[in-house]
Amino acid sequence: MNNYPFDPDDMLKRSRRIRRELLADGTPRIHKKIAVLGGSTTHDIIRMMEIFLLRQGIEPEFYESEYAQYYEDAMFGNETLDSFAPDVIYIHTTYRNLKELPEMSMSREDVEALLGRTADRFAGMWEKLTERFRCPIIQNNFEYPAWRLEGNRDASDYRGRVRFVSRLNERFAAYADTHENFYLHDINYLAASYGLDAWLDDAFWSLYKYALAMKAIPLLAFSVSNIIKSIYGKNKKALVLDLDNTLWGGVIGDDGVDGIELGEETALGETYREFQSYLKEQKSIGVLLTVDSKNEETNALAGLRHPESVLRPEDFVDIRANWEPKSANFAAIAGDLNIGADSMVFVDDNPAEREIIRQQVPGAAVPEITENGAVDGPRPENYIRVLDHAGYFEVTTFSAEDAKKSEMYRANAERKRAQTSFADYGEYLKSLEMRAEIRPFEPVHYARITQLTNKSNQFNLTTKRFTEPEIARAAEDPETVTLYGRLEDRFGDNGIVSLIVGSEAMTVTDDEETLRKNGGRPAETGDRALLIDLWLMSCRVLKRDMEYAMMDALVAECSRRHIRQIFGYYYPTAKNAMVKDFYGRMGFTKLGEDGKGASQWKFTIPAVYTNQNRYIRVNR
Repeated sequence: MNNYPFDPDDMLKRSRRIRRELLADGTPRIHKKIAVLGGSTTHDIIRMMEIFLLRQGIEPEFYESEYAQYYEDAMFGNETLDSFAPDVIYIHTTYRNLKELPEMSMSREDVEALLGRTADRFAGMWEKLTERFRCPIIQNNFEYPAWRLEGNRDASDYRGRVRFVSRLNERFAAYADTHENFYLHDINYLAASYGLDAWLDDAFWSLYKYALAMKAIPLLAFSVSNIIKSIYGKNKKALVLDLDNTLWGGVIGDDGVDGIELGEETALGETYREFQSYLKEQKSIGVLLTVDSKNEETNALAGLRHPESVLRPEDFVDIRANWEPKSANFAAIAGDLNIGADSMVFVDDNPAEREIIRQQVPGAAVPEITENGAVDGPRPENYIRVLDHAGYFEVTTFSAEDAKKSEMYRANAERKRAQTSFADYGEYLKSLEMRAEIRPFEPVHYARITQLTNKSNQFNLTTKRFTEPEIARAAEDPETVTLYGRLEDRFGDNGIVSLIVGSEAMTVTDDEETLRKNGGRPAETGDRALLIDLWLMSCRVLKRDMEYAMMDALVAECSRRHIRQIFGYYYPTAKNAMVKDFYGRMGFTKLGEDGKGASQWKFTIPAVYTNQNRYIRVNR
């Protein structure tokens, strides 16, 4: 009920009960503080946002500005907002907040000046918030006005308000395109998709100062929550696709490759081809495509080689076409890709198969692409709309690694196949001809580094999350050690796969009593030390010696800075148990562990340190 498509009336009516159920379901969530600065009434927007964010793995805490005080809060602040110290700021303004608008008596110069003043007013507000809080800012653009004084000419006349809104939205878009950590929330598209007449409710504005209709609030809240969950790495990563009546019309085992409907010869075939084109575009933004189909593999491959098929076998990182239960194939795909089932979206026209995945694969996303109990067959014309509006793959950053993600995972599959031909694992690692680049953080990689801190959950010792400005500050701080590791081999480039961030401490002591008083962290005494704030690695390069290469580079950097001791911390989560004893394997000494499993470790750099990495040629 709280996934797309959802019932807005039901959500508004049962929001308290839904919230209680979500909070009681035992799902591990990250806590984030969200300031909502509104130009209209925002209470119900916050109520709906909380439900969606809880569902997406984020437990929100909200600050809500007084009615229409968004500008005052942003520019002048107040004690409550300042002490709240938000992690994210959402500015909910709408067309209703544009107090100055073009008049028919204005000259071109007057309208240009008005446009500039309005855009500059908002930009000044964004700059002030960035200076004060250095956190992500989400800003609405503007929906079109409810009426057009000039009719269709309103979109072309320099005094037309439709044209004014379009030009102002373009100014906002240009700002978002050139400023990191600033995200545009496109209510202009939302209102158009919903239907502008239905989106706006003059009665609710007059009575309660709601800038949009009550029934539209869940859709808006869902859209904003998608941006927030994407910022914090909660996007889905892969599509798990059925074949028959999902990627083409008909059952290939019965109809044969020539009998399936695909291509421009029929209306239905053209619709399936359009859906395949949409999926191909998803691949271009880094979404992994896989197949989970009850079929003979030869038939599945023949269908994907159909002359009219947009998707080819090589577009998929994993193809499971057999007669095993789809839930078993789903789990196998997750294992092969080394990602969680909660990072995958299952797309199947069959309601029974969808329900099986829901029941047997907890956490998997299973959109309702067809109506349960439909008697007139699949409706592929709805597939794109449902997947697109669900926001599973909301893009807030896009890096070179994202564009190459499918190739990276396909190369991993080749590595696995190569591994089976070696009896000795060490000889297999040698055969990979691995090369690594390990360097301090560089501006060209800030976006990817930020993305990695928010996506990596399993091989992540502290699971701290960073924004891009925080990454930049760490890189520029002379008392902070930053290292990124990039790994290549004969199969291809894995991209940036490992990060370390550590802060220098001039003096430390690690006796048990001091650690207890300081929450497990050492206190100053005399020796220079490094306190590791973040150490993570992508799971796709596990057991390749990259962790040892990073340790060697860390020791070298600490030695260069005359640091003798390194302190590491492990904070347990629901997903990072695999690194519980990581520091022990790196040669650290365990100092203690609390009742929740959090542990502290120390490494004293010896006078002569021997590199632990044996198989990677490192360029520093």
